[in-house]
Amino acid sequence: MSFWSGLLLAMIGLGWGVAVGSGFVAFITVLDLIPRLTQLTNSRRHIRKLEWALICGVVFFTLVDFYGWQTALPRLAASVYGLFSGVFVGTLAAGLTEALNVFPIIAKRLQMEDKLLYLLMAMVLGKIAGSLVQWLLAL
Repeated sequence: MSFWSGLLLAMIGLGWGVAVGSGFVAFITVLDLIPRLTQLTNSRRHIRKLEWALICGVVFFTLVDFYGWQTALPRLAASVYGLFSGVFVGTLAAGLTEALNVFPIIAKRLQMEDKLLYLLMAMVLGKIAGSLVQWLLAL
């Protein structure tokens, strides 16, 4: 591969990365997911920590994917990782659905307005269970 074709590939890759990253940031920002997530979890004082955790997680897992890093975790470690992954995905999905008012609409149509918290927790716990199953059975 010549220098110019390598440079062209690097520029294309960087351009696509900026496009995808900008889309992700716009998605998170426009829907106010982090502030809404802090409201749902009563952790408004930790908003900066959540923002940095999201940024560090995206950068770390981009590097994991980019370099193809792999590791074999013991079942307990995979369970803990799966639990945290499920909590993250579940709370992020819950914040997204709350921001879009999906749950209030579903609760109203199912005539379960007074059980909105239970619907939200069912989704979060389902995501946690799904992550645990994925990580435990993938070993």
